[in-house]
Amino acid sequence: MTGPRRRDVLRGFAAAGLGAAAGVAGGWAAADAQPSEAPAPREGEPLDARVDPHGRHQAGIARPATPQPHGVMVVVDAAELQSGAGVRAMCADLGDAITALTAAEHGSALEAVRLELPDGPGDLTVTVGIGPRLVRAVDPSLPGAEELPRFASDGELGADQVGGDILLAAYSSNPNDAEHAVRWLVDRIAGASVRWSQRLFRAPGRGTVTRNPLGFHDGIIVPRGTRELDEHVWIADGPLAGGTICVVRRLRLDAGRFRAEPEARQEEIIGRRRHDGAPLSGGEPEDEADLLAKTPDGRFVLPARSHVRAAHPSFTGSGLMLRRGYAFDDGALDDASDLRDAGLMFTCFQRELRTFVQTQHRLDETDDLMAYATPTASASFLILPGFTPERPLGDGLR
Repeated sequence: MTGPRRRDVLRGFAAAGLGAAAGVAGGWAAADAQPSEAPAPREGEPLDARVDPHGRHQAGIARPATPQPHGVMVVVDAAELQSGAGVRAMCADLGDAITALTAAEHGSALEAVRLELPDGPGDLTVTVGIGPRLVRAVDPSLPGAEELPRFASDGELGADQVGGDILLAAYSSNPNDAEHAVRWLVDRIAGASVRWSQRLFRAPGRGTVTRNPLGFHDGIIVPRGTRELDEHVWIADGPLAGGTICVVRRLRLDAGRFRAEPEARQEEIIGRRRHDGAPLSGGEPEDEADLLAKTPDGRFVLPARSHVRAAHPSFTGSGLMLRRGYAFDDGALDDASDLRDAGLMFTCFQRELRTFVQTQHRLDETDDLMAYATPTASASFLILPGFTPERPLGDGLR
């Protein structure tokens, strides 16, 4: 299957979420719109129920349906890895370690696991990706071998803030479990050096929908259900079928300056009402936004430079992205201003890097929201297909 299938993409009548820039403009998802292989927790079911790490896809992408409230993301360089065989061996070892960390009978496999997670794994998930250099070491023709380009908004990014060899993203209801798991896994990678790391958190929400650091709902337009995930997110065929391409962008948000704007102006920038997430074109939060609606004097109801309009797939010519963003806050940036080193760790998954790249180029050109976002890290990774005890992580890297 090719091309966007969703009715709102074909007809051009839906509002995107933050899209590539900052993931901040979405709205409420419909009750039946969980973008996951697994259902949302039933009433009374514990939110920290164990998540099986095994399957066709890695955990931490589309499952659990509602992301855990805490996370740690680490980007690692591994200069000693120069061959495809070395990359495969490293991935297989990480898969075995993740299995041990998240085992149902926790602590039975490795004594070290008991020390790292003494109360068991809870709902811990760990997602592993490899950067373009390592993909090319295996086969330059594989998905994920292409470097993420620099964008017009990337002016302040230094070389150490772009790219990386390995992505480890751990999420859990227990923030300490995510931190300890990532540190333990990094120690297993020979010659690893941490390029950057970030502790993360999410506001309460349902499915992918939550309020972002600017106070607006995020996460309405994402692939929903198995059919759309297969079409837009998972690599369809070849040795890496079931994997995906991930883009991560650490975005410092000037939330103070944004919140100082009148509420009406905030809503114009986003294209949605702040209090409930409904599109400015009318309707309920989960309704499609009408990109063609105009005021009596001929102006678009959704402003021409609103984020909803700028990020919409019908303008970018790209597919949908599965967004799973988290917030971060590292405190005051300096003593001379009120600006905080805080914002959004934008994370998206798609079958092709092109989906993100075309969206970001358009946002840099036409989105007023970009004036409040400063990228401080940017990278893309091949998220490996899922694994099982019989099929190691990275088995398709041949």
